[in-house]
Amino acid sequence: MAEFSAKDVKELRERTGAGMMDSKKALQENGGDMEAAVDWLRTKGLAAAAKKAGRTAAEGLVGVAVSGTTGAAVEVNSETDFVAKNGQFQDFVGKVTEIALGVDADLDALKAADYPGGGTVEEKLTANIATIGENQSLRRVGRIGVDQGVVVPYVHNAAAPGMGKIGVLVALESEAGADMLEPLGKQLAMHIAAASPMALTGADLDPDTIERERAIAKEKAAESGKPDNIVEKMVEGSIAKYRKENALMSQIFVMDNKTKIEDVVAQAAKDAGTGIVLKDFIRFQLGEGIEKKEENFAEEVAAAVGA
Repeated sequence: MAEFSAKDVKELRERTGAGMMDSKKALQENGGDMEAAVDWLRTKGLAAAAKKAGRTAAEGLVGVAVSGTTGAAVEVNSETDFVAKNGQFQDFVGKVTEIALGVDADLDALKAADYPGGGTVEEKLTANIATIGENQSLRRVGRIGVDQGVVVPYVHNAAAPGMGKIGVLVALESEAGADMLEPLGKQLAMHIAAASPMALTGADLDPDTIERERAIAKEKAAESGKPDNIVEKMVEGSIAKYRKENALMSQIFVMDNKTKIEDVVAQAAKDAGTGIVLKDFIRFQLGEGIEKKEENFAEEVAAAVGA
C-alpha cells in the first residue's frame, strides 16, 4: 500500500479542490507522489487546472519600486500576518526593494548588498529575526527595465506604499511621453494582477510546463475513444488554448472582456502616433508555491487515510 499521511491528503485537497476520497485515491494510485496525484486528478476531471500558484500560502509582503526606467520587485516572507503589519518589517521590505534597483536580479547578490546604517541585507534580516522574534526570509527578487519609455509599478490592495500581497511591474519601450505610457502601464498592470499570465507570449511559456499539459491533454483525449489522428488534433487544440489563456499578449483585457492585450497595446501606439512595445513584466504574488505549516488536521482526513 502506498505510504502517505493525513497531511498529504489535506495538501492535495487544498491544491486541487478535489474531494477527500478522490484525493486519497489519487495518492494511492500514484504511490504517494504528490505531483503525479495532481495530474491524475486533472486527467479524471476532478481538479481545476494548476491553481496552486494562485493561492496565497505564506505571510509577508511583496515590494515594488521604480527608479528612472528600471523597476525591481522583492518578496519577503514572515510566519504571520501580524509581523507583515509591523513597522520594522515594512521598513525592511521598503529599503530592500530600493536596494534591489541597484543590484543584479540575483538573490545572493541582494543579500550581500550594503544595508543603510551598516552591515549587509542578510545581516539586517538576521537582526530583525532576533528582535521581532519570528522567522523571516528574503525569498526572491526580480528586475526589469527599458532603454526609453517607462516601468510602471502597481500594488494590489497595498498594505503600505509600494508593498502588498500582489506586486506588478510593467515595462513599456517607446518614444511616447509618460502622459501616454503611464495610464496604459497602470491598466496593463491591473490586468496582470487579476489574470496572472505565466509569460509574455505563448512561445515564452516554460517548455516543461507545456509538455506536462500535453501529457494531461493526451490522456484526456485518449479516453474519448476517437481515432489517433482526431486525438492528436484534440491535444494540439488544448495546447493552443492553454498558450492563449496563459500568455499575456493573447489574454483578453479584463477592462472590457473582449480585446486582446496585443490589440490594446497596438491601439495605444496608434493613438500616441509612435511605436509602443510591451517589453516585459513581473508579477509577484505572496506565497506562490509555498504551503503553510499546519499542526492540526481534520479528523475526517485522518480517518480517510486510515480507512
